Amino acid sequence: MTESTPIRSDQFDAARADEAVAASAPATAREGAPAPQRQPSRAAAPAAIFPAPAGRAAGESRQPTVLFHITPLQACPYLPERMERKLWTDLSAVPGATAGETFRRLSVQGFRRSHRVAYKPACPSCNACVPVRVRADRFAWTRTLRRVRRDNAALSVVERPPVATAEQYALFSRYLDARHHDGEMSGMAYDDYKHMVEDAPRDSGVLELQAPDGSLRAACLVDHVGGTGAGGSSGGLSAVYSFYDPDIPRLSLGTMVILALIERAQALALPFVYLGYWIDGSEKMAYKARFRPLEGLIDGRWQGIEPSSG
Repeated sequence: MTESTPIRSDQFDAARADEAVAASAPATAREGAPAPQRQPSRAAAPAAIFPAPAGRAAGESRQPTVLFHITPLQACPYLPERMERKLWTDLSAVPGATAGETFRRLSVQGFRRSHRVAYKPACPSCNACVPVRVRADRFAWTRTLRRVRRDNAALSVVERPPVATAEQYALFSRYLDARHHDGEMSGMAYDDYKHMVEDAPRDSGVLELQAPDGSLRAACLVDHVGGTGAGGSSGGLSAVYSFYDPDIPRLSLGTMVILALIERAQALALPFVYLGYWIDGSEKMAYKARFRPLEGLIDGRWQGIEPSSG
């Protein structure tokens, strides 16, 4: 196994990880890991490590180690003629007692989750992917968003544990067929969907939007990131993946899902809703600019951004 450079979790950023990768791992090791959409191989060579969580005095207790790996270069799905790679770690390797705090730290540092893998872009010569989050505690309603909320007033918001259902899968499949038929998730079987939902950290769940007759209109796999007792100012809800009925475009259900997350975060006194990555000029990500105030993780610091509305 290649020797790696230790990086503290509260000091971690992609640039330092790239330096550690370049300094300590040969190209075959750096680019020998699978993409984060699948569970990583336990034999993959680590690219960087840090002890997590940090903060206890030396000698008070022995802290676990989180190993980072890096994917091979591959075509970027968002920007033509560019290549992407991701830094990732296997969350299932983190002891349960520290998993929640470790995942919170990673989320605040711009990582996203797929199954039990936390990942973030670590692309050479490109930083177009900006992690973004909405200030739920200062959310500014616009006339358009109020209309969407009003049009969906009959829907009930129901929180469920991370357990897959046949109704969810049926809606998920319809959504993919209508909106992402040529995407990498197209054709997912029920067992694949079940793993996506249930192979999750303990602080995860499914937020459902139900019609008055109880039928499912939309759903979102959600992670609870910290809170007032675990980091305070960075706590929030993280939207992992959402889907909705594609046959009712007038209801703007995709927008309604995010509004429901914002309202739920407010009810829990959580200041943020994490929306993943935003790329300036990407039509697929333009909708995220509708929710203000919006913050982006730029140069290692969360700061307000003013992208043009999608």
